[in-house]
Parts: sequence; C-alpha cells; structure tokens
Amino acid sequence: MTATTPTEQTGLDTIAELAAQLRVDSVRSSTSAGSGHPTSSMSAADLLAMLITRHLRYDWDDPRAPANDHLIFSKGHASPLLYSVFKAVGVVSEDELLNGYRRFGQRLEGHPTPVLPWVDVATGSLGQGLPDGVGVALAGKYLDRLPYRVWVLCGDSELAEGSIWEALDKASHYQLSNLIAIFDVNRLGQSGPTELGWDLDAYTRRAEAFGARVLEIDGHDLAAIDGALTAAAEAAGSGDRPTVIVARTIKGRGFSEVENKEGWHGKPFPEDMAERAIAELGGVRNLVMRGPGPEVQTEPPQQAPARADAAPRPEAQANQTQPRYEIGEKVSTRKAYGDALAALGARDPKVVALDGEVKNSTYAMEFASAHPDRYFEMYIAEQQMVASATGLAVRGYKPFASTFAAFFTRAYDFIRMGAISGVALRLSGSHAGVEIGADGPSQMALEDLAMMRAVHGSMVLYPSDATSAVALVEAMADTPGISYLRTTRGSYPVLYPSGEAFPVGGSKVLRSSGTDDVTLIGAGITLHACLRAAEVLGEDGISARVIDCYSVKPIDAATLAAAADATAGRVVVAEDHHPEGGLGSAVAGALLAGGRRELSLAHLAVREMPGSGTGEELLAWAGIDTDHIVAAARQLL
Repeated sequence: MTATTPTEQTGLDTIAELAAQLRVDSVRSSTSAGSGHPTSSMSAADLLAMLITRHLRYDWDDPRAPANDHLIFSKGHASPLLYSVFKAVGVVSEDELLNGYRRFGQRLEGHPTPVLPWVDVATGSLGQGLPDGVGVALAGKYLDRLPYRVWVLCGDSELAEGSIWEALDKASHYQLSNLIAIFDVNRLGQSGPTELGWDLDAYTRRAEAFGARVLEIDGHDLAAIDGALTAAAEAAGSGDRPTVIVARTIKGRGFSEVENKEGWHGKPFPEDMAERAIAELGGVRNLVMRGPGPEVQTEPPQQAPARADAAPRPEAQANQTQPRYEIGEKVSTRKAYGDALAALGARDPKVVALDGEVKNSTYAMEFASAHPDRYFEMYIAEQQMVASATGLAVRGYKPFASTFAAFFTRAYDFIRMGAISGVALRLSGSHAGVEIGADGPSQMALEDLAMMRAVHGSMVLYPSDATSAVALVEAMADTPGISYLRTTRGSYPVLYPSGEAFPVGGSKVLRSSGTDDVTLIGAGITLHACLRAAEVLGEDGISARVIDCYSVKPIDAATLAAAADATAGRVVVAEDHHPEGGLGSAVAGALLAGGRRELSLAHLAVREMPGSGTGEELLAWAGIDTDHIVAAARQLL
C-alpha cells in the first residue's frame, strides 16, 4: 500500500499502519546491517507515528527553516526508528535505509549525527538529548522568539542519568513550556530490567518534583497518544513549565517472539526471524506521510518574555571597543575574559553567555550585567551548562560558557559529544593549577589542558596577560568547533600593548638573541616565572630565549623548532599542570614530529598531589617557579 498524503488529520487506522511500517523498517534495516537496536525502536513506533503525522510542525524539504519544530532522539540507539521516520516522510530512500545503515562511509550511522540535515545534535551517549533540548528551547523562547516546539524522545534507561533531572530542573526554572519530553518506558534496559520498571507513578513524582507538567499514557493507545501530544502542544504556547509524557510501552512491540523479553537489547533479528517478525507485523509497506508544516510567521517575532533574572541594569554600560590595559598594570586574565566578553556582546548580538554560578570568579558577571537578556545562569550544573550551550549553538548563537577549569571535567562527555555534533562551543576555565593557593586540590585544574587537547578539532588557548586574553576571546568568537581558554586567578603584569595581534596557532618570543643558550617555554603563570628566570640566568652570562606558548593547540611548531635549533636542543618547559597531556606534551610532540633527534628537554610540571598553601609556596613545592626553572636551565648547560 502506497500513499503520499501530507495531512494533519490522518485517521488512526492509517497512523496504525504507519506505526507498523516503522517497526517493519526498523527490523529490516538492522537485520540488513547485522547490528542495531530493533526492539528499542519498536517500543516507540506508535509515539513517533502520531507525532510526525499530526503534531510535529516541520518542513522536511527545508530542515533549516527557522520556525521548524525540533525532534531530538535522546535515546540515540533507536536510530532504526529515526531513519525509518525519515523514509516515511520521503527524505531517505528505501535503498539507503537498507544498504546505508551502519555501513562504512554512509550517513545513516549507528547513532544519529548532524551529518543528516534533519538531526540537530549527536546522541547515543545517554542522558544528553534532553539537556541539549533545553538549550534549543531557551533559544526559542528568549532569543529567537519563535513558536517552535522541542520534542525529545527519551529512553527509560537514561532516566537514571542525573543530567536528565538537571535538564528538567533548568527547564522549569526558565519556564520552558516549549520543551516536551516523551519518556518511552519499556521496562527493559541493556542487561536487564530498568531501575523502576513500569512504575509510571514513580517517574511522574520525580518529574513533577522537578517542576514539570506530567501526562501518563499507554504508549500504544493512539488516541491517548494524540490527546497527550495535543495537550503538550497547547501548553507550549501558553504554559509556564515543560511537559513530560510518561508512556508505558513494550520493548519489541508487535513481534510476539521478543515482546517484553530480556536478552534482545541491541540485537538484530537473524534473517529467518526477521521474516517472521515482518509477517506478524503485516508485511512491508511504503507509506509516505507528512504532518503539518511550521507555523507561518506573518508578524515580527514576539517580544521575549520577561525574566526575573534578566532585569535591565542602567548602570551597566557595555563598552563596544576592546578593553585596553597598560603595560605593567596587574590584571588577571579571568578579569580580562569578562571585560572582553562584555565588549564582544555589545558588538555581536549572537554572542550569549552561560556560567555555573561562579560568575563573580570567572568574571562572566561583566557580560551578565551588560547583556542580562543574553545571559543564562546554569547554577552548579556544569553538564547542563555545556548542553545548553550546545542547544544554543544549534540555533546559530555563539555561546561562551565559563566555570572553574576543574569543573569542566564533570561535563567532559558533553564536550566530547559537542565535537561529534559539530557545534561551536567556547569554554573558559578559570582558577587553574596550584597557583590558586589555599583552596586545595579539589579546585585546582591540573588535567584540563590534556582533556581539552584530546577533543577532536579543539582549540586550546592559555593567555599570560590581559591583552592576550582579550585578543584570544575575540578569536574564539569566530572559530568553529570546541575552543577552550584557560585563565589564571591571580593578577600579573600586562606584557603586551593593547591591540597586539595573537593569531591562533602562534606564539610570542619575548626574549631572544643570536647567541641564546637555552629556550624557556611557559604559558599563563609560568611565563612570568620564565621571564624572571631569564633575568637571573642573564646575570650569570647565560642567554635564554623565552617563548609565550599562548596557543597550546594548535601549537606554533615552526617557532619552537627554530628556538630548539638556536639553543642546541636545550629546552625547558614549565607548566602549572600535570605532566601528562599538557603544554610539555604539546611542545615535545611538535618538536619530535618535526623530526628533531637532538633534544634535551627539561619538563617541569606538577607531579605530586598538592595541598593547601599560598600560590608562591605551591609553585615552589611543585618545582615550577623561577628558582626551579633556573636550576633546570643550568642543568641542561
């Protein structure tokens, strides 16, 4: 049976046929690929059939239409269902579904990614789709001011992830009635039953406790599904909180051999079994059906709703020019970050900022004061902060997210998935290294450079003074992918005149001569120690070249190689970071990749577990202060 009937009023019998088609195609595609998750797809087929025919307002021929609804599969392993939906709306062919799923070089990957234009974010690492959806919904309600809805399909296994509840908490705080989560409660996880099984009341109580409006339904009753989706859609335009639809479903629905049976998660059916499943489901169908298009905008976007946390502050005057500092003036790079971000926001309305409730330490408060309507406080929820930034980036904004550098470790999976999604995230981590002093090791980021360097396509920047921090914030605004700025707590002398250029991938040679004996390389706090060390060495007639390695990734391999050549391979690298994966690793990797064989490298780093103390005490204890740099240089000579 074939039909091409885009309509909002498709009958329930036809929608039931479409749901059966989605199940059949989920079986066919996964069996053809020899891998995949057909049973997880089959449980949610009725929900998706109803959603795409009557409620999802979407122009499938123009996936970037501004008023399109958004559909996010937080349970990304149910990709057979999503790709079967794409076939059902006519944007993916049967040939691609059956021969392109999970194949090398093809776009129907095992879990969805934005290589497909109808996919906003990469999912598959569970507990991330709903948090990302919060960011998209924030953009819709407060920035785009468009009536699109954000529909997120969640699996019940991922409801054990704390990030799901962080998402509902922030969605309720920001009154995101345009966010609708559908919980596919099919009872079975990968290795056995889920924590709560079919206890829908428990899910309801939890969601309500986080401020959501909850509707419980039978996830295979099409009339009940339609009623819940209708109620959620109506609330999206007039409500003040997100909606959660808790749907009781059966894993493997429609094929009696696997329905509600353990041991079938992530397993395709063998060919003979697939034939039986298809027969029981009524055979292959080729329905092509589309629901309503996006709401036509006949008037300018409505005014953004008032936010209690975004009241105008007349005293906050945003400077539209770059902040300027005098050479020798003591300014922390975290303060320069805040100054630069506020100035950037005045010139570019696409710039938005988020923070993890430490804005008075990261200095994101400068942006929050100047542009309160584009600042989103995520409180102590770093995963949700990065996820919200991801959703905002999906809508074309330029998010800058800041917190203590150490706390990005909590959100690392979201950063990693942001790279897979291909979004541009700009992250600023303050209070890095033992330099912060008495707070102790729980607050000292000593792994962040390694962590951020490992992200695919990332850019890692580490300014040593306020002028370079300002320039690098500007560079981040126009850079794709994941960029990370490491800032310092203490105030140190400005080294460069205002307006100095700091190209990404470059470095600065602050001291050099034609007779240099050794190269000293630092960034952030250790660059200042390197400069003092060069002065001490000079008193003994030892000439030291000093390099500010402000761009850790990409790194200035040519300048490093030239310095190593000029100083007979004698190089000292000092960093306020663990020895693994940071500045020293980047320098050594660049020099060795260049084929250099004669290299005498002294790598000073934090090699033991620090405690509390003053910054000066801890830098000396770690062996990365001026005295230790001098000693290392003399040892090389």
